[in-house]
Amino acid sequence: MNVIHRRGWEIPEREATPEELVFNRRALMKGAGLIGAGAMLPGGALAQGADPSAGLYPAPRNERYRLDRPPHTEDVTGKYNNFYEFGSTKFIWDAAQKLQTRPWTIKFDGLVEKPREVDIDTLLKAVKLEERLYRLRCVEAWSMTIPWTGFPMKQLLDFAKPLSGAKYVRMETFLEPKIAPGQRQTWFPWPFVDGCTIEEAANELAFMVTGAYGKPLAKQFGAPLRVHMPWKYGFKAVKSITRVSFVAERPKGFWEALQPAEYGFWANVNPAVDHPRWSQATEEVLGTRDRIPTVLFNGYGEFVADLYKGLEKEKLWM
Repeated sequence: MNVIHRRGWEIPEREATPEELVFNRRALMKGAGLIGAGAMLPGGALAQGADPSAGLYPAPRNERYRLDRPPHTEDVTGKYNNFYEFGSTKFIWDAAQKLQTRPWTIKFDGLVEKPREVDIDTLLKAVKLEERLYRLRCVEAWSMTIPWTGFPMKQLLDFAKPLSGAKYVRMETFLEPKIAPGQRQTWFPWPFVDGCTIEEAANELAFMVTGAYGKPLAKQFGAPLRVHMPWKYGFKAVKSITRVSFVAERPKGFWEALQPAEYGFWANVNPAVDHPRWSQATEEVLGTRDRIPTVLFNGYGEFVADLYKGLEKEKLWM
């Protein structure tokens, strides 16, 4: 994983689309019947094909979760992505369109009342979608802000019904090397796996993402289902989830398996604890020339700090 380098396409803040236009555009698209049809966005960004869940978007916004900066526009966030299944550069959005998101099933197994496999649209009917404005802090010391749509991870627990012996949630992504060239790299421990504790999953901030910008999730974001825990570094966000296992033993994540001295299980954001190869004290705001101070727990300490009381001997910050 590399430190961010300035690219020619990145725009200064003064040229970014104003926030009110981003969200008004969403309403206009819906009114014109364009969201369900998967129309091309202005600037040629991120067209979606027909999606059976399109009618669920946009979802009502939960105003409990607010940002300290304007949301990024999709033409910025949608073209700068980590998705190693499709390559190690940030510019994989086009390659990621090979991912077929229907049919798509998620297996629930391990320590659950009844193991089962359900398709994504059945799952979407069993939960209540909402929009949340969340920050994302990459371990590479850059950040973005996105209007995600999805449902609290607590609803996923309620759906799966884990047994009392389940201490951790292990999530796994798809494995299709025919369409995902990164998965042909045999030195990586495919498929991508990561996890969290049951307590973290039940926290109100933990979010299962199914959409963004008022429509179903773009493929390069990890469609059709990913996780986002905004107080952790972004490498913990499992994309394109196909399996959720409830287990008694702590799962070892993809990056932890590759570089345990640099990427651990907890990965909570802390500006005072550097990555072994760079500082975490500040972050570059994607698409601007701004470098701002990083905040403990990415600014979400009031929601999550209590989760880690008594765990001071753990490496909570890597």
